[in-house]
Amino acid sequence: MDWKKIVIMTLIIILIPFIIISLFIQEEKIDFEYISNMNVRVKRESTGQIDVVPLEEYLVGVLAGEMPTSFNMEALKAQTVAARSYVMKKMIYNKDKEYDVVDTVMNQVYLDDEYLRSVWKDEYDEKIKKLRQAVYATYGEYLEYQGSIVEAFFFSTSVGKTENSEEVFLTKVPYLRSVDSSWEEGISPVYYDYFNFQLNEFLDRLELPKSNKIEQKVLKTTNTGRVKEIMINGKKFLASEIVSKLNLRSAHFTIEQNGDSIKITTRGYGHGVGMSQYGAEAMARLGYTYDQILKHYYSGVEIKKI
Repeated sequence: MDWKKIVIMTLIIILIPFIIISLFIQEEKIDFEYISNMNVRVKRESTGQIDVVPLEEYLVGVLAGEMPTSFNMEALKAQTVAARSYVMKKMIYNKDKEYDVVDTVMNQVYLDDEYLRSVWKDEYDEKIKKLRQAVYATYGEYLEYQGSIVEAFFFSTSVGKTENSEEVFLTKVPYLRSVDSSWEEGISPVYYDYFNFQLNEFLDRLELPKSNKIEQKVLKTTNTGRVKEIMINGKKFLASEIVSKLNLRSAHFTIEQNGDSIKITTRGYGHGVGMSQYGAEAMARLGYTYDQILKHYYSGVEIKKI
């Protein structure tokens, strides 16, 4: 996994409060027609500029930013439909605002064509062709649950099961249920990861007083064992605080002390709600089609077409 993917998925965990806010917004239905409102207004965070990008072109850039091009075509198609659903939902929420989405992990990572040409160089033609194939094979398709467009969250790697939305984002969403995702351990390079700190650095990052010993107690966990709250040296932390301050991959972690060394082991990568990207890749390798992958990770949804 390249460094951009690592930064992207780490930021997903850090920016969970922004995700929570979107779950509370009342949806106001609008009609989508390609001829009238199928341009996405994308705010470029680095410059503040707002680009107006055709929806399907936007999705090519999202695929490039959110999933390795080496992935199976069925996984890429599943990601495309999830991403299209996500941005359509944002277009509803933000129709009266200046822009629909930003180009970072706060919404979906979008990489424009000029940037992709500069980084892919001689591989550009091959890679862009594959991504465009995934986008146009699912042209106009999105996820719907009981008449509303789905809030199609996704993340890198599960720990064997996905999370119920209320365990991570506080709000219970009927199609964001915990489901089996037990195929990833041998596929994802970040199913397990390890982080090492000197004791003083560990304490400093968590703004804890100097001490020779770490005393910890996990106070709350999710049904998959992901930490929700933990007490360290008498101070209570939300798991998201630990993940952010220590730059961990997920809230499914254990902390071990060996003298002046602290070792943290994480499982999985990301918030754990919705579609696991490496789970989608694993299912594709097993012969599942993109629609089967989507209906597995998003409970009770239908695939509709604009």
